[in-house]
Amino acid sequence: TNNFYLYLQLSMVVPMVLEVARIYKRATKQFLMGVPVGDGIGPLVAVNLLKGAKMEEVEDETEYGEVQFEGRRVLVVKAKGPGATVGKPGKAIAKLVEMNGGRVARIITVDAALKLEGEKTGTVAEGVGAAIGDPGPEKYAIEDVATRFRIPLDAVIVKQSEEEAITAMKKSIADSVPVVIESLTKIIQERTNPGDIVVVAGIGNTAGIP
Repeated sequence: TNNFYLYLQLSMVVPMVLEVARIYKRATKQFLMGVPVGDGIGPLVAVNLLKGAKMEEVEDETEYGEVQFEGRRVLVVKAKGPGATVGKPGKAIAKLVEMNGGRVARIITVDAALKLEGEKTGTVAEGVGAAIGDPGPEKYAIEDVATRFRIPLDAVIVKQSEEEAITAMKKSIADSVPVVIESLTKIIQERTNPGDIVVVAGIGNTAGIP
């Protein structure tokens, strides 16, 4: 074809497509090597919260452990590693809430989130709602059980680019773990009471994270 506008569009789009292809090629090698990726920040936070606590499978490729924090029972959910999987955190959270008769004071999700152009990688932010990039079923499961039992939803996110999310975890992302745990500690201390049950879910790909 001699369509000038088609050539113009291709000249703008092809470089971006090639760049995405290069990123995915590099990411594929790292997944095969079992290297933790940026999107694994949620499971990494979960592992640090658990401090070696016993884990139990609660849903397909998804496990949880229980820790005590200032008189609260904290149920920590993550995908079962170290294989590359995101598990079924939504269904797992719903099951844990129902197992405890709906007596959960708060559900807190931790996940990676897309940063804006000028933002620094590893920046931590707090918000409300379910922090999960799932296209539907898992996010719906969290919101459904939270609505049925009137459980507030909190979110803690770690900002990164799309490339950083699927390639080897950068130091700046890994270094955000203490900051995230500090945010979680503050939320639990200020918004729950001793004797409460809190569910914390480390959302993300658990490649390379046990």
